[in-house]
Amino acid sequence: MERDLTGLGNDCLDGVIGALTSVGEDAFIEPDEGAKPKLLVIIVGETVRAANWGLNDYQRQTTPELANLSSVINFKQVTSCGTSTAVSLPCMFSLPGRRDYDKTYAQQHESLLDVLKRAGLNVIWVENQSGCKGVCDRVETVKITAEEYPQLCQEGRCLDEALVHELSSQIRQPDPRDTVIILHQLGNHGPSYFQRYPSNFERFIPTCKTADLSQCSQEEITNSYDNAILYTDHILSQIIEMLANQSNYDASMIYLSDHGESLGEKGLYLHGIPYAIAPDEQTHIPMLWWLSHDFSQRENIDIECLNETAETPASHDNLFHSVLGLLNVSTMIYQDELDISQRCSS
Repeated sequence: MERDLTGLGNDCLDGVIGALTSVGEDAFIEPDEGAKPKLLVIIVGETVRAANWGLNDYQRQTTPELANLSSVINFKQVTSCGTSTAVSLPCMFSLPGRRDYDKTYAQQHESLLDVLKRAGLNVIWVENQSGCKGVCDRVETVKITAEEYPQLCQEGRCLDEALVHELSSQIRQPDPRDTVIILHQLGNHGPSYFQRYPSNFERFIPTCKTADLSQCSQEEITNSYDNAILYTDHILSQIIEMLANQSNYDASMIYLSDHGESLGEKGLYLHGIPYAIAPDEQTHIPMLWWLSHDFSQRENIDIECLNETAETPASHDNLFHSVLGLLNVSTMIYQDELDISQRCSS
């Protein structure tokens, strides 16, 4: 397991860290004496589109385990910042949101994680993908490796179950600070969908067993893709069970995909089409929340209201401010109209 602690000791000077402009310099959390620390787990999914998400009324049930959990809050109308990880990942953790986002801004400004760290939270990024695109550069980073999880890794890729094991390890010894752990999934990374799940999750057949999608039928491609979603369903359910059964934190979880995927519609495959002309398959993504009873009670969040709110449109733009709201981070950059839970808090 590789740990990168680069930049953990950087000091803020006149709003600039090197060439990086600070964001939310006034961020702080009021102490909550006697209460458990909070834990928020953010799972960044990879290449999962809303159209094939079972909880979104897809024709086949690709999320059977989540469907059996009455406590999950599923958001059906969520759009991404971009159509690629390189755009969506820094965008969803940036202050401007999609409308005012550009690559230069992300390279020159701090992310949500920097704001959380400045407020005094323990922030950890766990990587099972191709990197965080600069978002996690100044917080503790754990890289999932074959050396640490040999049974779950092959051909340079590790199954997402390793993230569950790593999360368990991270929360076994509680930190007295409120904690945010981000798990970056391998998810449905294409085109080798068939390599994203173990063999016991190959339930939709026949499948496409090659990275050359031109060699497969659309049915085979879709089956492989849906099997990968079945595996993500299992991973998320495992995480929720773990968080529900631990007693060290008042826990919560947010899952959202970075972008969608084309599976042959209009002759398009994979993703990365310019946003202005991108099909819905590449920009409409799943998102779900889970709040423990203790967490929702502590924050006076009405779960029934939150379920009703989940029927209204949302986007990656809501993540920054919703996280600040859930964790009670006070800063002048917080915008309550973009905080999904704000309208359901008393």
